[in-house]
Amino acid sequence: MKILGISGSPTKDGNNEKAINIVLDIAKNNGFDVEQIFHSAIDINPCNACGICAKGNDCPIDDDVKETLPKLIEADAIIVSSPVYFGSVSAQIKSLFDRSVILRRRGFALKNKIGAALSVGGSRNGGQEKTIQIIHDWMHIQSMIIVGDGNHFGGILHKPIESDEIGIKTVEDTIENVCEVLNKFFK
Repeated sequence: MKILGISGSPTKDGNNEKAINIVLDIAKNNGFDVEQIFHSAIDINPCNACGICAKGNDCPIDDDVKETLPKLIEADAIIVSSPVYFGSVSAQIKSLFDRSVILRRRGFALKNKIGAALSVGGSRNGGQEKTIQIIHDWMHIQSMIIVGDGNHFGGILHKPIESDEIGIKTVEDTIENVCEVLNKFFK
């Protein structure tokens, strides 16, 4: 089984990439195949609502979404991490969410995949829960099964994450729950 970790931050080696690396290391230690998508290394443009994909055609925007969407389809679980940008997800992850509408239109390709969310804010109460809610909204719209950390919504961190012991624990609990659910449903 494969777990895909997505960092929605444009910052290379930043807090969100570190959080994804933590969850993927734990997943790997639990025997899962892992893969990552870091928005610092790809370019996905916003959807322009042209409607071409609604007619059964491929998206005409030429960018990295063509390599990214198949990775979503191949994964059994998807963990998304986003920084808090003005109380919401980053523009980079929002572009991926919007462009993934084609997967919904083509038979709900993400249906019943396990999903979890992480978010990094500038303070303990820096908008992480709202950011996670937006990630969860995308997962609901894609008909995914959402897993949290066992107490709340998922991994809630403040930067720098290395000094956030409480936040790291929510990340560890989230990925452990993802692994547990995958094992219950798919083994």
